[in-house]
Amino acid sequence: MNEPKVSKSVGRGIFFAALASTLWGISGTMLQYVSQDIAIPAMWFIGARTLGAGVILIVISLILYGKRTFAIFHSGKDVLRLVMYAVFGLAANIYTFYISIEQGNASAATILQYLAPLFIVLWAVGFHHERPLRGDLIAFVLALIGVVLAITRGDIHSLAVPVSAIIWGILSGVTAAMYVTIPKPLVAKYPPFVVLGWGTLIASLGFNLVQPVWINHPPLTPQLWMGLGTVIVVGTVGAFGSLLISLQYAPESVVSIMDALQPVVTFILTIIVFHTAINVVEVIGVILVLIAVYVLQRSRMAVANNLDEMQK
Repeated sequence: MNEPKVSKSVGRGIFFAALASTLWGISGTMLQYVSQDIAIPAMWFIGARTLGAGVILIVISLILYGKRTFAIFHSGKDVLRLVMYAVFGLAANIYTFYISIEQGNASAATILQYLAPLFIVLWAVGFHHERPLRGDLIAFVLALIGVVLAITRGDIHSLAVPVSAIIWGILSGVTAAMYVTIPKPLVAKYPPFVVLGWGTLIASLGFNLVQPVWINHPPLTPQLWMGLGTVIVVGTVGAFGSLLISLQYAPESVVSIMDALQPVVTFILTIIVFHTAINVVEVIGVILVLIAVYVLQRSRMAVANNLDEMQK
């Protein structure tokens, strides 16, 4: 017996959202190495990341879609939304998250950015008059508790950060919600790589106006090329591309909740790469996140199946 079509669609969206979070987790581990071990300036690195990713994505789009790559510029409304996505979604999120880490710590920044699902639910309730599903709320609470436990080891005092870091972290949560919600009408009309390519390229303009990548650049060592290449290919092209693909199949609330996998992946990679010791509280946190993902998937699949039955 085949699965209902709607159920398959939501499941595919959850898969690509999980893939995006996994790739961001890998990229985050490399970003920690780049920012702390080889101390690359933030503005230069972000400018190089967005410029490199934008060029790669546009080249891929030209190969795959040809002239369709430029179709988005035929509509003034779509161009405006694209610029909003680039500025208030991509650029703003990359910058606020980095500054939050710089002024505080990665644990606090990750938790605050994970508030994105809450902002999306509030947006849906306030502007679209949608009622959040009980499964979404349960998954959100479980995942948030799990994230806190996994990245603080149960020591809440490790989140003692300056007020400025908290503000930047909350802003990263708001912008994370925006890079999920703003581009959805665009990915319904244009290929995801086209939307992401132009969005990333536009985002790079602002950073390179402040700090051009070709002026006062750090030493171009093999370590820097490795870090930059990983963050561009894995953390930008792969992760944001997977996110936009997921938006073609699943609601924003589902996609954003899957962000919980990012700190879990980073947690596991930290153990493997940096041989970090773990404790029981961290393991409990990881398990709670996995349970949250399961609850979310089961809840959304049930709703999708009911919708499919009603459509028959």
